[in-house]
Amino acid sequence: MEKELIKAIERAESVAIFPHISADGDAIGSSLALALALKKTGKKVIVYMEESIPDTYKYLPGIDLAGFIGENDEVMGLNIALDTGDIGRLGTRADLFFKAPVTINIDHHITNTKFAQHNHVDASSASTGELIFLLLHEINYEIDIDMAKCLYTAIATDTGGFKYGNTTAETHKAAAELLSTGIDVADLSQKIFDNTTFIKLKLTQKAIELLELYENDLLAVIAITQDILQSTGAKDEDCDGLVNIGRSIVGVEVSVLIKEKSSNEIRVNLRSKAYVDVSEIAAAFGGGGHKRAAGCTIKGSISDVKEQLINTIKDKLNRR
Repeated sequence: MEKELIKAIERAESVAIFPHISADGDAIGSSLALALALKKTGKKVIVYMEESIPDTYKYLPGIDLAGFIGENDEVMGLNIALDTGDIGRLGTRADLFFKAPVTINIDHHITNTKFAQHNHVDASSASTGELIFLLLHEINYEIDIDMAKCLYTAIATDTGGFKYGNTTAETHKAAAELLSTGIDVADLSQKIFDNTTFIKLKLTQKAIELLELYENDLLAVIAITQDILQSTGAKDEDCDGLVNIGRSIVGVEVSVLIKEKSSNEIRVNLRSKAYVDVSEIAAAFGGGGHKRAAGCTIKGSISDVKEQLINTIKDKLNRR
């Protein structure tokens, strides 16, 4: 990472960390790990969240360092955005982010807009957690067992348990070093991948019922409305991972989860297997991500958004 970025972190006495909206395991894990490391050196640290941390990740150390604007909207000397591809992914915290005298953006999304004063974007990295692992080494911060739990969670979630194509030899080297701190990998993996609620199972059942195939079964689409969430008793966070249902079907190249946030705002998750670059699809709607995993938020009704997406993806499938 550039020397000025490192120096900015070392000089700062107070730091705020900003994970992206609808924060996932990578965003939360990398943010808490960095916060713990900075606090250990005597710095004042807060992780500004947009929403509450999902129940899935409440086992992570450092949660006491997380807060919300309104509870505490103090302007720190340094603001760091993690796993955040563009300003829109900061949500309502964007204004506060730019009030700091120094801003840093660390991310691994190829579509990152490099919106901060200091930007480190490495699309070859499997996760932002892996970048924070390297950063802590570069600053000579010792990674203790609590930081290791957070970083392992970040890396494991964004690689699908080291199954996705973004997993590299460097990813496994980082994981191996984290394991050497004494973390219980079986316990962590169980918490990350094998814990679910009956409510989420009900939502999963409904998602399977709603799944539709298009374009000679190359495209799978699941649309989740607010009515469906309410009828199953599910929360937004219970939709995490549902997009992989379609992706797991033999023959499907692109899987889409369309989730109604409100009557005029739709959140879209995109996954692909082999040849469609879903980051291009997401970018066409103002979003971003990776070749095989991306997302965007689109204004409009769920039916209109679904039709737009199908037409756009159809064109990509037919260009093969």
